[in-house]
Amino acid sequence: MDARFNMFDNEIALRFAKRFANASLVIHQSPLPAATQELVSLRASQINGCGWCVDMHTKEAAAAGETAVRLHLVATWRESTVFTEAERAALALAEEGTRLADAHQGVSDETWAQVRKHYDDDQIAALVCLVGLINAANRLAVIVHQQGGSYEAGMFARMTS
Repeated sequence: MDARFNMFDNEIALRFAKRFANASLVIHQSPLPAATQELVSLRASQINGCGWCVDMHTKEAAAAGETAVRLHLVATWRESTVFTEAERAALALAEEGTRLADAHQGVSDETWAQVRKHYDDDQIAALVCLVGLINAANRLAVIVHQQGGSYEAGMFARMTS
């Protein structure tokens, strides 16, 4: 499958991408742990079938020191022993927040209670914003068939400078 449209060769798309990357800085600079941010982004991207975003978040996480074992087990986090209770709460929120159309209730009260147990208000705000942002990014990339494989760690950080 070839990309339908190159978002990086279009002036409007590039201007939007730069602002999108700047908005993500708010989350990246928040007190939500960086590892949690990448795990959440990776899991939502897996669910949405976004090869570009899976590629990006796998490489960013690895560049930040995340282990290969944890990266390989994100898709099966419920059946894995390598994630903390806080990370499990964040991954559950990511899944439920991503699969809104699949669940009549959206994010369950049980998941929300676990998130409240492990994160403070600033971290929760960042987590909720992150789930919304990564889902938007996934949709942009999936619509145009942006292929995974060519992302280089740090690529979007350079866009914001």
